[in-house]
Amino acid sequence: MGWLRSLLRRPPLLHIAGDVGDGPVVVLLHGIASSSVTFANVIPLITARHRAVSVDLLGFGESPAPEDANYTIEEHVAALDRTLRRARLRRFVLVGHSMGALIAARYAATHPRQVRRLVLVSPPVYLSPAQLSGQLNRTAMGLYLSLYEFLRANKQFTILAAAGIARLSPIKGLLDVSERNWRAFTLSLENAIESQSTVSDVVAVRAPIQLVYGTLDPFLHPAGLRILEGLRNVTSHAVQGGDHVIRPRMARVVATAIG
Repeated sequence: MGWLRSLLRRPPLLHIAGDVGDGPVVVLLHGIASSSVTFANVIPLITARHRAVSVDLLGFGESPAPEDANYTIEEHVAALDRTLRRARLRRFVLVGHSMGALIAARYAATHPRQVRRLVLVSPPVYLSPAQLSGQLNRTAMGLYLSLYEFLRANKQFTILAAAGIARLSPIKGLLDVSERNWRAFTLSLENAIESQSTVSDVVAVRAPIQLVYGTLDPFLHPAGLRILEGLRNVTSHAVQGGDHVIRPRMARVVATAIG
């Protein structure tokens, strides 16, 4: 009967980490093991003309981490939807970074009346290696998936490595992998990033889509990017020399994409 309890359970309300500015609403979703500080360089650029609402994703930041959650895309989206409805937010620009972009794509595909523009920043679009042509593409995709499996299987290594990367980050508090969010991290990685349907979600989105990414982003597979860039409703912006972090130059591109 576990499936019935899961079906009847109300999605948890997420923490709204920031709500600043006036004007049309922009909802901002951070990536895995991060928080609203992801958009530290974006928010000052948009609040003169927009109301920027930053949401902590399920299991991260100050949002709840239910013990029985599997952290699938569906669960992330259900919690986001309940939170936005409770906040009475409608017809907004939805911005997602990294895993937040995957969640944003599914939300926009399943809630078309809510989203007037979708901005995907550094989306890690992965497919099964068997779906790709060319041995190089298949090998590279397999390496990404093997790396993530290794990170999930080696807790202490992953926590220490994340702490080291966080110390070098240009944005304080950008990356947090710890005992507190380990379950949310590993299950989100497995069930929302490694297993995903982002391409079909993006195809289903009715709103205009802006795609922003750095040309040196190590988490993006070129084959996934090429597929998104080839879709008719996607406008692509490549930030030369940019990586996975939204640094000031990428922030300006994101702010322009928001409109």
